[in-house]
Amino acid sequence: MRSTMKPEPWAEQELGPFGPAVLKPFSRTRFATDGSALLKVYVGIDPEGRRQREAATVERATLLGISVPAVLATGSGEAGAWTVFQAVDGTPCSVDTRKATAEYIGHVVAVSARLHRSFAGATPGSGWRGRRTSAASPSRFLLDQFSPRCRWLPWWAMLGQALQTIDLHPVVHLHGDLKPAHLLVDCEHLHVVDWEASACGPAVLDYTDVAFHLVRDLLYEGVPPGRIPVDLLARLPFNGPVLAWRLLLWLDRRRTQDIDLVTTHDVHRLVAEERATSAYRYLDQTIALLRAAGVPR
Repeated sequence: MRSTMKPEPWAEQELGPFGPAVLKPFSRTRFATDGSALLKVYVGIDPEGRRQREAATVERATLLGISVPAVLATGSGEAGAWTVFQAVDGTPCSVDTRKATAEYIGHVVAVSARLHRSFAGATPGSGWRGRRTSAASPSRFLLDQFSPRCRWLPWWAMLGQALQTIDLHPVVHLHGDLKPAHLLVDCEHLHVVDWEASACGPAVLDYTDVAFHLVRDLLYEGVPPGRIPVDLLARLPFNGPVLAWRLLLWLDRRRTQDIDLVTTHDVHRLVAEERATSAYRYLDQTIALLRAAGVPR
């Protein structure tokens, strides 16, 4: 890996040329015209921290036997924080059919078997770098991701108490953003991309991300409520308080008023539910109502 503090145009000259940018909420990406590389510029929340975290994590992921895109160069400058990755072949996992969804869940299980390993001195937090000290328990790590205004909402104390159930879970490596678009299938090979949200914490955080993205994204793509195969998600470890946290975190990062659309009763239903399929069905109903109310994906 080459590291430089030169600006993005340096990457264009040395590793490009690159085509038009594809805009995402927290990045803009451009593919090399010869298909060999991908230039990613980090924007939004803590771009420099995300750049450093992703570059460090993909190097460590290879040691776990996970196929990841190699970092060709990374740096920052006036144009922002950026990384150039070697392009990998593969098609994003599909969840268009029940069979495809089952195959996707199988890929998640396979990746998790390599990824979710505890290690000496592991403490909850962003990235995989060792932290000498950590005042945060897993539950505190999750609560600290909310904006300060959430501390005054009526469900805050209930959620905080319920999340303490994960404080005894082993702390492992997390991808932090597992979803179909980040698992690329190439014949018999599976590549895992987009590691900027990598973290350490209980494995159930990654599994909950998988479940949340599946339900939310299918609903926003037009699948009718009640038609999402939530029973397939029962193959993954489940935790109701973490599922409630994931729903609320999504709303906290949308429009200011969106989080007020979820009631204390809604949060309690998810927190107290012990059956995974029942919790996912209620999540399905809740997100369908939020979509109808205009909450952006």
